[in-house]
Amino acid sequence: MHRSENFKSTNTGRLATSCLANSEIIVRGHKDKPSEPLAWSEAVQPLLLFPFEDAKPIAEAVRVLDGRPVVLIVPDGTWRQASKVRRRVPGLADVPCVSVSGEARLPYRLRAEAHEHGLSTLEAIARAMSVLEGEQIQRPLERVFRSMVERTLWTRGDLAATDVCGGIPEGAVRHDPRVPLE
Repeated sequence: MHRSENFKSTNTGRLATSCLANSEIIVRGHKDKPSEPLAWSEAVQPLLLFPFEDAKPIAEAVRVLDGRPVVLIVPDGTWRQASKVRRRVPGLADVPCVSVSGEARLPYRLRAEAHEHGLSTLEAIARAMSVLEGEQIQRPLERVFRSMVERTLWTRGDLAATDVCGGIPEGAVRHDPRVPLE
């Protein structure tokens, strides 16, 4: 995760990590402190999830694996920040890149998307997990994503409570972004 994403309320990478066992966040992009090299056991196959030019669809890449479990590495940040990960994080240059379909995106609506078929980090992870683990993982991740987006829009006054996936938690209070918090 790029350091500038670390505390954004609209960050979906942290949300994905909260939902998935055996996942972790490594914060990168600190000024005057290069990223630590990434390393993993030979017993696993690392895959970098980002649509670089040489990326293969994840389903195609998984078909040719030799049965080793996958370590999915997912850059989190703006499109520009994420596109630099391969060069800037030691250990990623030789990791095979995979992609997921960007079509039929869920409505993010919290940030402007730089690319027509770009996905939030959580959406991309959900689609990759569908290939790796099955739809029983993808659907709940997408529901969490939708709930987060819609509850955020509700707090901003941009969505009616009746339109929020999963409803509004008891005790939640709508915040008017034009009024400073006390």
